[in-house]
Amino acid sequence: MAHPSLHKRLFYEASVLFWRMVIRVFFREIRPRGAFNIPRHGPIILVAAPHSNQFIDPLLLLLEVHRETHRRLQFLIAAKSMKRKFVGFFSRLMDSIPVARAADDAKPGTGLVSLSANDPCLVLGHGTKFTSEFSAKMQIMLPKSLNSSVAEVAEVISDTELKIKRDFGGESGKTTARIREKLTELQAEGKDGLEFKTLPFVDQQKMYREVYQCLKDGGAIGIFPEGGSHDRTDLLPLKAGVSMMALGAMADHPNLQVKIVPVGLSYFHPHRFRSRAVVEFGSTLDVPAEFVEMYKEGGTKKREAVSKLLDLVYDALKTVTIRAPDYDTLMLIQAVRRLYKTPGQHLTLGQVVELNRRFLEGYVHFKDEPRVQKLRTDILKYNRLVRDLGLRDHQVPRAQKASWKTAGLLTYRIGLLVVWTILALPGTVLNSPMFILASVMSRRKAKEALAASNVKVAGRDVLATWKVLISLGLAPVVYGFYAFLATAVAVRAGVPLKWRLLMPFLTLTALPIMNYASLKFGEAGVDVLKSLRPLIVALIPGQQRSLDKLKTTRLRVANEVAAVINEFGPKLYDDFDEVRILVPSASAPPSTGTPGIWQRRSGTGAVDAQGNLLIHPMTWIDERLFGWSRSATRGTSAWSGLSTPTHDPSHSGTPNETDDEETPDYDNVLGIFPDQEHLGVPRGTTSRSRNNSYADLQRLRMANAEVSSSGTYLPADGEGLHSRGGHRSRKHSLTDSVPVDRIAAISGREPFSDATSDINNEIREKKSDHPHDE
Repeated sequence: MAHPSLHKRLFYEASVLFWRMVIRVFFREIRPRGAFNIPRHGPIILVAAPHSNQFIDPLLLLLEVHRETHRRLQFLIAAKSMKRKFVGFFSRLMDSIPVARAADDAKPGTGLVSLSANDPCLVLGHGTKFTSEFSAKMQIMLPKSLNSSVAEVAEVISDTELKIKRDFGGESGKTTARIREKLTELQAEGKDGLEFKTLPFVDQQKMYREVYQCLKDGGAIGIFPEGGSHDRTDLLPLKAGVSMMALGAMADHPNLQVKIVPVGLSYFHPHRFRSRAVVEFGSTLDVPAEFVEMYKEGGTKKREAVSKLLDLVYDALKTVTIRAPDYDTLMLIQAVRRLYKTPGQHLTLGQVVELNRRFLEGYVHFKDEPRVQKLRTDILKYNRLVRDLGLRDHQVPRAQKASWKTAGLLTYRIGLLVVWTILALPGTVLNSPMFILASVMSRRKAKEALAASNVKVAGRDVLATWKVLISLGLAPVVYGFYAFLATAVAVRAGVPLKWRLLMPFLTLTALPIMNYASLKFGEAGVDVLKSLRPLIVALIPGQQRSLDKLKTTRLRVANEVAAVINEFGPKLYDDFDEVRILVPSASAPPSTGTPGIWQRRSGTGAVDAQGNLLIHPMTWIDERLFGWSRSATRGTSAWSGLSTPTHDPSHSGTPNETDDEETPDYDNVLGIFPDQEHLGVPRGTTSRSRNNSYADLQRLRMANAEVSSSGTYLPADGEGLHSRGGHRSRKHSLTDSVPVDRIAAISGREPFSDATSDINNEIREKKSDHPHDE
């Protein structure tokens, strides 16, 4: 019989494999950044934020850590969630550590409460039963109207009086003042006080012992310090648990050195099916030894150590998260990013996240400047004009006046849309019961979660979780019904016994394959559908003047965005010119590759296998006939307004780009059938938006003279340098903020691992020599 630890490992690996398949279906793309920051050995705590996707967040983090390091990650999970059959089953398989939360067992109290006029720590009851409902160390919770403020009970004096340890809301006194104002309002309405809830005392010692043991054994702990999921644009106040875990483990085991890794989770529409995500790992944080000594002293020193370490964790999380003060600001920042990007220039998910973060930091810092305020007004006006015409920003530069080619392209795309729709229809129809029920039930669950929370805005943080859980529950039922139906039809048709017996198995095997193919065809159809609107607008009589005005406005606003960034950027970043992600209007480095009739150039100038006729025939035909591809080098008149063919690199984007910088799956739909290696194309020559090869370092070296004349071209997504296909032995990844001239200095004969390792070491030494420059 196998050893129990072997059983656990097998169950863990099986669970990881299962959830990897589920997550791959739900998300179109997941991109890690900074994975080299994860220590391969020793005790670590991965601190992730924002917690905006309930049970999906820990799955993403766990899968990326497993993929990059093959380390097992134990998560802290609410004991309440462990009681759910499906969630609890997999949580136990993955060795999660349950955390009991007092709020999960809150009960309504009898009567009403108010505060003493002389002592804010004395709670007075009206018709209450304090002696039977409370005891020392329990907590009393006030209503949502007062942010569900909680205080620990120090002493129960009588049925109508009890002492709390500290003021509601802490020593600031702001919450106490709000409570008194609320009581005054209630008394004016004839009410004696506030409703309240009782929270039991929860002993967390068992949980801490499990965490300490895991860290002592050199394990990895995952935690979301905000305490619960939410759908806000900024972080919630962090709980002190992560500090107590790190300090407590090191205090109990003097030779232990716990490292903390901040992790930022960025989603593009987190609640939607087939959305995208970026998992960013920040620089490792060492726990200062002086904090451990303060923790050992106990009392005030212990609380001070916990608070200081929590501040360090919060500062570390700020470097990997996008924290907008409100939704409108976030939308403004995304509009700035789109205007700053050169039309047709494709950004990786990592670059999008990094640009959003930098623009947000700059806007918050300079938002009171008159020039910035005027730019904000101009951008909002431009956005309204775009919406009025029914377009998206990326479609504006390519929208042209009506011509025979525009009409031909529209006709061709409508025909293509019909083809994709027909191919996607079977899977859509067969899966429609799951889609409809998952959508309806997840929205119902979101309403319930919103009603039970005082931090959620719309309850969107639970939508994706329930869509996945409901679909997983319905899939066996729906597929089983289809298998039964197929068998019944076979029996009725008089099919031989052998095939009747095989029919259920054949059906259950064919359905997932057909549904996945339909999914990819459906995505291609949606991409084509999105590209129709600007063509239709261009063909409507009288719209040309509005289009010309819109394009002129966009050009003016985009130039102003670049000018404002060039003016204020160096004031915020001393190394602004060295580490900027892209330079507006600067051409990408050219390639030594030569495109032929069978291939096209990629968006960065390299010969791209995505234009290969054998692998992507529809892309090849569409590009050669109409030239709308983002990387076409010939005939882009339909979208770029060129009347004659040109050999210059095209800056026109594909018609199916979205405002989220999505990599269009239209180019990859037919690629799910043949393997590239079988067609003589080396593995790893996929679209440059997904992979960057070491060979491109040589191209950058050759192109250095041209690039330096126009500015620095700096990919922000260093993690894109390694292939994402399946588990493989770990290779070095290139870190961010590497100037092109440093890459150009690399010898073409130097091994990839040595080159990236040397550059990463130089970056780390630079950071250690100038710690405050970060």
